[in-house]
Amino acid sequence: MTAEPFSRETVRGFLHRPAGEARDALVLTHGAGGNCHSPLLVSISEAIAAAGWLVLRCNLPYRQQRPSGPPRPGDAARDRQGLRQAIAAMRSVAPGRIFLGGQSYGGRQATLAAAEDPELTRGLLLLSYPLHPPGKPDQPRTDHFPRLRSPALFAHGSRDPFGTLEEVRAAITLIPAWTELLVIDNAGHDLRARNSACAVVTAFLKFAEGTDAL
Repeated sequence: MTAEPFSRETVRGFLHRPAGEARDALVLTHGAGGNCHSPLLVSISEAIAAAGWLVLRCNLPYRQQRPSGPPRPGDAARDRQGLRQAIAAMRSVAPGRIFLGGQSYGGRQATLAAAEDPELTRGLLLLSYPLHPPGKPDQPRTDHFPRLRSPALFAHGSRDPFGTLEEVRAAITLIPAWTELLVIDNAGHDLRARNSACAVVTAFLKFAEGTDAL
């Protein structure tokens, strides 16, 4: 299954189409130091598309402007707007539910965008949410969690320096919506572990099915 380049207004990425007609869609983006070519994102996108979904694997606006390096302090609001535009683009081609996901920084911006607009997405797929900077648990990135109304699936490595499993479990209790936590054993922030992509896809498809009952 191949991915086709996707470009619409300010949205840039690759579109994974299923063999048949898709109803539901997932917008998936990358972490601060990466781009949409991340092997993990590619593997997850291919597998979810094979399950009948339309998946847009996209670069955030800051990455479109700069091929390398982390986002700058002024980039976040524009990156969230880019996610909103990506969802709008998917609404024009997928008649069903739209989910939003991201790795690390991308996931954080997805949660902030969803907190700002409760109707933005049917649910969130959060890969290695950066709960706090490494070694700085006194700087949590959870102020907006009580405003989240979108169901969220967190996939987190047991060795992630951006948040221990205990810290993640405590943090997601701040979210009033339904949440689930998928633990990837022996994985760090990059979620590089055997069968991690398969575990994420299996958990996400089950999670997405469960949102229908909400």
